[in-house]
Amino acid sequence: MHSVIRTMDERMRKSIDSFKLEIAKLRTGRAHPSILDHVRIDYYGTETPLSQVANITVSDARTLVISPWEKRTVPLIEKAILNSDLGLNPATSGEVIRVPMPALTEDRRRELIKVVRNEAEAARVGIRNVRRDANAALKELLKQKSITEDEERRLTENVQKQTDKCIQEVEQLLTAKEADLLAV
Repeated sequence: MHSVIRTMDERMRKSIDSFKLEIAKLRTGRAHPSILDHVRIDYYGTETPLSQVANITVSDARTLVISPWEKRTVPLIEKAILNSDLGLNPATSGEVIRVPMPALTEDRRRELIKVVRNEAEAARVGIRNVRRDANAALKELLKQKSITEDEERRLTENVQKQTDKCIQEVEQLLTAKEADLLAV
Protein backbone atom coordinates (compact mmCIF):
# COMPACT_ATOMS: atom_id res chain seq x y z
CA MET A 1 0.00 0.00 0.00
CA HIS A 2 2.92 2.35 0.66
CA SER A 3 4.30 1.55 -2.78
CA VAL A 4 1.02 2.84 -4.28
CA ILE A 5 1.43 6.16 -2.45
CA ARG A 6 5.15 6.38 -3.29
CA THR A 7 4.52 5.66 -6.97
CA MET A 8 1.73 8.22 -7.02
CA ASP A 9 4.01 10.85 -5.45
CA GLU A 10 6.74 10.19 -8.02
CA ARG A 11 4.33 10.37 -10.96
CA MET A 12 2.74 13.60 -9.71
CA ARG A 13 6.22 15.13 -9.24
CA LYS A 14 7.05 14.14 -12.83
CA SER A 15 3.92 15.91 -14.08
CA ILE A 16 4.89 19.07 -12.23
CA ASP A 17 8.52 18.85 -13.40
CA SER A 18 7.33 18.39 -16.99
CA PHE A 19 5.13 21.48 -16.65
CA LYS A 20 8.06 23.49 -15.25
CA LEU A 21 10.21 22.39 -18.17
CA GLU A 22 7.57 23.38 -20.72
CA ILE A 23 6.97 26.84 -19.26
CA ALA A 24 10.72 27.46 -18.94
CA LYS A 25 10.97 27.13 -22.72
CA LEU A 26 8.55 30.01 -23.24
CA ARG A 27 10.49 33.21 -23.42
CA THR A 28 9.29 36.27 -21.60
CA GLY A 29 11.38 38.91 -23.35
CA ARG A 30 13.98 38.73 -20.60
CA ALA A 31 17.24 36.93 -21.16
CA HIS A 32 17.65 33.71 -19.20
CA PRO A 33 20.10 30.87 -19.95
CA SER A 34 17.37 28.22 -19.61
CA ILE A 35 15.78 29.54 -22.82
CA LEU A 36 18.50 27.68 -24.72
CA ASP A 37 18.18 24.44 -22.72
CA HIS A 38 16.65 22.43 -25.54
CA VAL A 39 19.03 23.75 -28.25
CA ARG A 40 21.42 21.00 -29.37
CA ILE A 41 24.40 21.05 -31.71
CA ASP A 42 26.12 18.32 -33.71
CA TYR A 43 29.32 17.98 -31.66
CA TYR A 44 31.67 15.32 -33.06
CA GLY A 45 28.71 13.38 -34.45
CA THR A 46 26.66 13.52 -31.25
CA GLU A 47 23.64 15.72 -30.54
CA THR A 48 24.90 17.67 -27.51
CA PRO A 49 23.06 20.28 -25.40
CA LEU A 50 24.42 23.78 -25.88
CA SER A 51 25.18 24.10 -22.17
CA GLN A 52 27.70 21.26 -22.47
CA VAL A 53 29.81 22.93 -25.18
CA ALA A 54 29.63 26.58 -24.12
CA ASN A 55 29.22 28.92 -21.19
CA ILE A 56 25.88 30.79 -21.33
CA THR A 57 25.63 34.02 -19.33
CA VAL A 58 23.33 37.05 -19.17
CA SER A 59 25.06 40.34 -19.96
CA ASP A 60 21.97 42.51 -19.45
CA ALA A 61 18.20 42.05 -19.16
CA ARG A 62 17.79 41.39 -22.89
CA THR A 63 21.06 39.81 -24.03
CA LEU A 64 22.56 36.34 -23.64
CA VAL A 65 26.28 35.83 -24.17
CA ILE A 66 27.51 32.42 -25.32
CA SER A 67 31.21 31.65 -24.96
CA PRO A 68 32.02 28.34 -26.70
CA TRP A 69 34.86 26.27 -25.29
CA GLU A 70 36.10 25.45 -28.80
CA LYS A 71 36.36 28.07 -31.53
CA ARG A 72 35.21 25.62 -34.23
CA THR A 73 31.78 25.28 -32.55
CA VAL A 74 30.88 28.97 -33.04
CA PRO A 75 29.19 28.49 -36.46
CA LEU A 76 27.50 25.27 -35.24
CA ILE A 77 26.02 27.06 -32.21
CA GLU A 78 24.89 29.99 -34.34
CA LYS A 79 23.19 27.66 -36.83
CA ALA A 80 21.50 25.64 -34.04
CA ILE A 81 20.04 28.80 -32.48
CA LEU A 82 18.79 30.05 -35.86
CA ASN A 83 17.19 26.65 -36.60
CA SER A 84 15.52 26.42 -33.19
CA ASP A 85 11.89 27.51 -32.93
CA LEU A 86 12.80 30.35 -30.56
CA GLY A 87 12.87 33.14 -33.14
CA LEU A 88 16.26 34.41 -31.98
CA ASN A 89 18.97 35.99 -34.17
CA PRO A 90 22.47 35.44 -32.78
CA ALA A 91 25.26 37.90 -33.58
CA THR A 92 28.83 36.60 -33.63
CA SER A 93 31.81 38.76 -32.73
CA GLY A 94 34.97 36.67 -32.78
CA GLU A 95 34.63 33.79 -30.35
CA VAL A 96 31.59 35.22 -28.54
CA ILE A 97 27.97 34.91 -29.65
CA ARG A 98 25.48 37.51 -28.44
CA VAL A 99 21.79 36.67 -28.56
CA PRO A 100 19.49 39.71 -28.14
CA MET A 101 15.96 38.98 -26.93
CA PRO A 102 13.35 40.76 -29.03
CA ALA A 103 10.58 42.56 -27.16
CA LEU A 104 7.26 40.74 -27.03
CA THR A 105 4.19 42.32 -28.60
CA GLU A 106 0.88 42.36 -26.75
CA ASP A 107 -0.62 39.79 -29.16
CA ARG A 108 2.34 37.47 -28.68
CA ARG A 109 2.02 37.80 -24.89
CA ARG A 110 -1.67 36.79 -25.09
CA GLU A 111 -0.74 33.82 -27.30
CA LEU A 112 1.93 32.71 -24.84
CA ILE A 113 -0.53 32.98 -21.95
CA LYS A 114 -2.91 30.67 -23.83
CA VAL A 115 -0.06 28.20 -24.36
CA VAL A 116 0.88 28.34 -20.66
CA ARG A 117 -2.74 27.76 -19.64
CA ASN A 118 -2.98 24.75 -21.98
CA GLU A 119 0.23 23.34 -20.50
CA ALA A 120 -1.15 23.88 -16.99
CA GLU A 121 -4.36 22.08 -17.90
CA ALA A 122 -2.34 19.18 -19.32
CA ALA A 123 -0.38 19.02 -16.05
CA ARG A 124 -3.61 19.05 -14.00
CA VAL A 125 -5.08 16.28 -16.17
CA GLY A 126 -1.90 14.26 -15.70
CA ILE A 127 -2.09 14.68 -11.92
CA ARG A 128 -5.77 13.66 -11.91
CA ASN A 129 -4.94 10.57 -13.99
CA VAL A 130 -2.32 9.60 -11.42
CA ARG A 131 -4.96 10.06 -8.68
CA ARG A 132 -7.38 7.83 -10.59
CA ASP A 133 -4.73 5.13 -10.98
CA ALA A 134 -3.80 5.31 -7.28
CA ASN A 135 -7.45 5.06 -6.20
CA ALA A 136 -7.97 2.11 -8.53
CA ALA A 137 -4.90 0.39 -7.06
CA LEU A 138 -6.25 0.97 -3.53
CA LYS A 139 -9.65 -0.47 -4.49
CA GLU A 140 -7.86 -3.49 -5.95
CA LEU A 141 -5.94 -3.96 -2.68
CA LEU A 142 -9.24 -3.73 -0.81
CA LYS A 143 -10.81 -6.31 -3.13
CA GLN A 144 -7.85 -8.64 -2.52
CA LYS A 145 -8.33 -8.04 1.21
CA SER A 146 -4.75 -6.75 1.53
CA ILE A 147 -6.05 -3.65 3.33
CA THR A 148 -9.13 -2.90 5.40
CA GLU A 149 -11.93 -0.52 4.40
CA ASP A 150 -10.73 2.01 7.00
CA GLU A 151 -7.19 1.91 5.59
CA GLU A 152 -8.52 2.27 2.06
CA ARG A 153 -10.62 5.30 3.09
CA ARG A 154 -7.68 6.90 4.92
CA LEU A 155 -5.31 6.30 2.00
CA THR A 156 -7.87 7.64 -0.49
CA GLU A 157 -8.06 10.83 1.59
CA ASN A 158 -4.24 11.04 1.52
CA VAL A 159 -4.31 10.60 -2.26
CA GLN A 160 -6.81 13.46 -2.56
CA LYS A 161 -4.74 15.72 -0.27
CA GLN A 162 -1.62 15.06 -2.33
CA THR A 163 -3.58 15.70 -5.54
CA ASP A 164 -4.88 19.02 -4.21
CA LYS A 165 -1.38 20.01 -3.12
CA CYS A 166 0.11 19.23 -6.55
CA ILE A 167 -2.66 21.03 -8.43
CA GLN A 168 -2.15 24.04 -6.14
CA GLU A 169 1.56 24.01 -7.05
CA VAL A 170 0.67 23.99 -10.77
CA GLU A 171 -1.68 26.95 -10.16
CA GLN A 172 1.11 28.89 -8.42
CA LEU A 173 3.53 28.20 -11.27
CA LEU A 174 0.85 29.25 -13.79
CA THR A 175 0.13 32.51 -11.95
CA ALA A 176 3.84 33.34 -11.70
CA LYS A 177 4.44 32.66 -15.40
CA GLU A 178 1.41 34.70 -16.46
CA ALA A 179 2.62 37.64 -14.35
CA ASP A 180 6.08 37.21 -15.89
CA LEU A 181 4.62 37.25 -19.41
CA LEU A 182 2.49 40.33 -18.76
CA ALA A 183 5.38 42.32 -17.21
CA VAL A 184 6.56 44.87 -19.74
